[in-house]
Amino acid sequence: MTAVARQRIVVGLSGGVDSAVSAWLLKRQGHEVVGIFMKNWEDDDDSEYCSSNVDFVDAAAVADVIGIEIEHVNFAADYRDRVFSSFLAEYQAGRTPNPDVLCNAEIKFKAFLDHAMRLGAEKIATGHYARVRHNAEAGLFELLKGLDLSKDQSYFLHRLNQAQLAKTAFPVGELHKTEVRRIAEEIDLPNAKKKDSTGICFIGERPFREFLNRYISHAPGPIKNPQGRTIGEHVGLSFYTLGQRQGLGIGGVKAGKGEAAKTAHEPWFVARKDMANNTLWAVQGHDHPWLQSSALVALGASWVSGQAPKIAQLGSKTRYRQADAPAVCETTSADAFALRFPKAQWAVTPGQAAVLYDGEVCLGGGTITDCDALNPAAFMPAALTPAVLTSAALAV
Repeated sequence: MTAVARQRIVVGLSGGVDSAVSAWLLKRQGHEVVGIFMKNWEDDDDSEYCSSNVDFVDAAAVADVIGIEIEHVNFAADYRDRVFSSFLAEYQAGRTPNPDVLCNAEIKFKAFLDHAMRLGAEKIATGHYARVRHNAEAGLFELLKGLDLSKDQSYFLHRLNQAQLAKTAFPVGELHKTEVRRIAEEIDLPNAKKKDSTGICFIGERPFREFLNRYISHAPGPIKNPQGRTIGEHVGLSFYTLGQRQGLGIGGVKAGKGEAAKTAHEPWFVARKDMANNTLWAVQGHDHPWLQSSALVALGASWVSGQAPKIAQLGSKTRYRQADAPAVCETTSADAFALRFPKAQWAVTPGQAAVLYDGEVCLGGGTITDCDALNPAAFMPAALTPAVLTSAALAV
């Protein structure tokens, strides 16, 4: 077995078990390991919903057991400027953003990476379930899915570039979660049985509406069905996302005259948000046509290799924890691409990421701006006409 060259590696210790085991694995390999705890949020940080103090105590306890130094670094100002402000702007505009994608691109693999390099690090490491492979023949670093596909986080990392991947390690990406837990217990890590974190820190476990209510303006308005009948009232369009079933308050609404009786008892889903008229459109039935999209347009394209993929037929995800769906990709500009799906995709949501794969290799992606679920001609950007979605290159 070839000996691994000793490197100075700075590990982002979050207080969770994945980053803890990552640090231990790297030290066992003989690297000089330093831990950094990132504080990314300060507002009501001492509340029951989001307490980084508890996480820091856990991270410090892990560092003590492993035998490494740990530094507490405050990135809250960077987080507010680069992530949170965008998060609020997107919700105010009626889209559903994914702050984890932006946090990885702007904080963990930019602000944190820069800080680690100033400390003399040769690489950084995190507890993400993903892998980095150097393709010597192509002269590129590739972002791969984690071996534990049920935990794979490459979706959230698709905006990483060559410079970032060259200086990044994902030690647990080669393991299954059960093995990570086993290692943590075997070496008596104090957080071996700590539950996985859910969501993003600034929301934590608090009610989502309660949180957004503090930061963005909103106004109630009508909820309408496909026939245009008002069937309820929403509390503010920003509080809803496409495909949402819970919290609509219209479960007992009966079908109107001339409406299909067979859908009378089916659940309601959010199908569209009309910001101009402050109207929420809802449909009955999980498989309603308004919830199915056969094509989408994404902007803000970011490619891991630095170049758009040359392969047209690819795998795609339009939301996390989704199985790869076959798609035909056409890059329409340096910043945009369109996808067409042989099999319609459910609740494709503007603001979320559309991420592309060639097998286990994550190629990159972009932010979904529009899809054809309702009427593409009505809400597609002027620069990307409906012809993009019906061109010969996208025919499947």
